[in-house]
Amino acid sequence: MRRHGHGLVLGKFYPPHAGHHHLVRTAQDQCERLTVLVCAASVESVPLADRVAWMREAHPGAQVVGAVDDIPVDLHDPDVWEAHMAVFRGAVPGRVDAVFTSEEYGSELARRFGAEEVLVDRERTLFPVSGTAVRRDPAGSWEFLGPAVRAALTRRVVVLGAESTGTTTLSRALADHYRRRGGVWAKTGWVPEYGRRFSEEKLAAARAADPVASWADVSFTSEEFPLIARHQDADEEHAARLGSPVLFCDTDSFATGIWHERYMGGRNEEVERIADLTRRDLYLLTDHTDVPFEDDGLRDGPQLRPWMTERFRAELERTGRRFLVVRGDRAARLETAVRAVDGLLAEGWHFTDPLPENR
Repeated sequence: MRRHGHGLVLGKFYPPHAGHHHLVRTAQDQCERLTVLVCAASVESVPLADRVAWMREAHPGAQVVGAVDDIPVDLHDPDVWEAHMAVFRGAVPGRVDAVFTSEEYGSELARRFGAEEVLVDRERTLFPVSGTAVRRDPAGSWEFLGPAVRAALTRRVVVLGAESTGTTTLSRALADHYRRRGGVWAKTGWVPEYGRRFSEEKLAAARAADPVASWADVSFTSEEFPLIARHQDADEEHAARLGSPVLFCDTDSFATGIWHERYMGGRNEEVERIADLTRRDLYLLTDHTDVPFEDDGLRDGPQLRPWMTERFRAELERTGRRFLVVRGDRAARLETAVRAVDGLLAEGWHFTDPLPENR
């Protein structure tokens, strides 16, 4: 196989999929060095910076650069071609020896770079997918998406509520319900509450020092809550990369801020900043009135549940987060929650159309 000096792969990667990654890997195998040029138009709804980051993560051995290209495609207009080439050469100023492409315009693009064209899987038989297909139906193309893109597209549903209101029961039941649908949904993820594990470890440490220590002997510091929030978010991100188009979380970093109020008596700006870094699509607030309080050794008592429920509701409303209060027995709560999640998924992903193309 002939080996080239400097290769180029160019595309919108809106969003990147398995066909794109195959193209880049093929080019890497045949080049001493490879540049991947990500071109995004301002009208497109996935930021250029995100696409560059996704491609860099997937292909650490390549040089990935980005450029804004707001020129509509017209393969029959030499002036339009020159306008595009000005963008391309501005982003990739050096000599290009080979252009790797799966597109019909590959030969003209290579000619204008003074490079050899290398056509890769033009009929897309190895990976029958396209950016258009992904944008139209991400769930239907899920198997062709890499971990970073899956994490960005996954619909994240958080179940939160006061102590002993069934958040774990409902979130796990939701994950089980969607897994039973099979297909792409079989890998639906569930993220447990890290704060509970953290609390269990604190109680175990207290009992190691004093075997008769109880939950009443455990205390928290304000500095521990950002650690809990970051760990919760890291667990959520990991699960989103591996699962289906929907992810269920038993609490999140936003809820950690309310728990900070509960234990420390006030807000924590660092926890709130952390919570704002991650998008969630739907919150399900478990009401306390239909659930009897059960003391599992890590709970203080039922008297604070009404206050906690109202604080969750008030902060969800204040911050403009989408939420639904769920009530009733387990079956009623699950039915309400599934109906809400199905409605969320039915809304789709709403990619904006790329610029028009005259091919």
